[in-house]
Amino acid sequence: MPTYVVTAPEGRLSAEQKRRIASDITQVHCSVAVAPAYFAQVIFHDVPQGNYFVGGQPLQGADHVYVHGQIRAGRDSATKEKLVLALMHAVAEAGALGTHQVQIYVVEVPARQIAEYGQLLPLPGGEAAWWDAVPAELRKHMETIGN
Repeated sequence: MPTYVVTAPEGRLSAEQKRRIASDITQVHCSVAVAPAYFAQVIFHDVPQGNYFVGGQPLQGADHVYVHGQIRAGRDSATKEKLVLALMHAVAEAGALGTHQVQIYVVEVPARQIAEYGQLLPLPGGEAAWWDAVPAELRKHMETIGN
């Protein structure tokens, strides 16, 4: 957790733009939400022409990227607003888009409704005890992710 799904018309984002967007989303999330990189997941969904509709009509000629993020609940409103705006700017820059072409949706999921690395996520403030419960070999692996 968090998981960010980036949706764009097929062919809109190059492999390099995807790499940069994934890196930038991870960096933004880690710096604003104060979370380690091994939690951040970025998944790209390229939608073939004729499979994307807006207002009941096929999307044609639109140059938009949509980012749907799910994050662990518990952060204050100011932090979430900062996260949304920083993500919008990072994705726009990495994708060669205007900010008006990027839509960001961030929703919160209660920690105890998420299982990762073999256990339920901790409530805010319980991260140290959660980390201590992760087996040492798995902790070592997790620490290499994103470095």
